Amino acid sequence: MASKSYIPLLFFMLLVVSSAYPFKKQQYKPCKHLVLYFHDIIYNGQNKENATSSIVAAPQGANLTILADEFHFGNIAVFDDPITLDNNLHSKPVGRAQGMYLYDTKNTYTAWLGFSFVLNSADYHGTINFVGADPLMQKTRDISVVGGTGDFFMHRGIATLTTDSFEGAVYFRLKVDIKFYECW
Repeated sequence: MASKSYIPLLFFMLLVVSSAYPFKKQQYKPCKHLVLYFHDIIYNGQNKENATSSIVAAPQGANLTILADEFHFGNIAVFDDPITLDNNLHSKPVGRAQGMYLYDTKNTYTAWLGFSFVLNSADYHGTINFVGADPLMQKTRDISVVGGTGDFFMHRGIATLTTDSFEGAVYFRLKVDIKFYECW
C-alpha cells in the first residue's frame, strides 16, 4: 500500500524534471559569415584565353575538351576560378577558388568537390578549405568547411552552395554562403 502512495510523487517529479529539460534542438549561431561567388569557365578547345578550369581525366574514349555524356560520369576537372563579392564575372576578384571536382554518379548530376578559397584582399587574407559531395540538381547544397589559414586560421563550418547561373557546359557561377561555427 505504501508503494502506491509514491506513484503520484514520482509522476510529479517526472513532470518537474521533464519541464526543465529543453526539448528544442539547440540553435548555434555562426561566429563569422561570408557570401562569395566563384566563376568557372571550363576549357572547351576554343576558349583558351578566358578558361579557368580544364578537364584532366575523362572516361575511356572521351576527350578532354567536352564533358562526357551520361551525367559527365568519370570527368575530373581542376580549376583556378576568380572569386568576387557579387555575381558579376567582371568585378574585381578578392581571391581565387583552386581545386578540383569530379563527377561521380552514373544516374544524376553529382560531383565531389575539394577546393580552397585563396583570399588576398583588403578585407580578407588567408585560405578557406572545403570538401564534400555536391548533388547538383538540388537548389542548395551544403559542404564542409574543414579549416583555413590567415584570417580563417582553424575555422570550421558549413558552406551552402547555390548555382547562381550556368551557360551550357562552359560557364557556371556558384554563390557560396559560408557560416563559420568555430573561429579561432
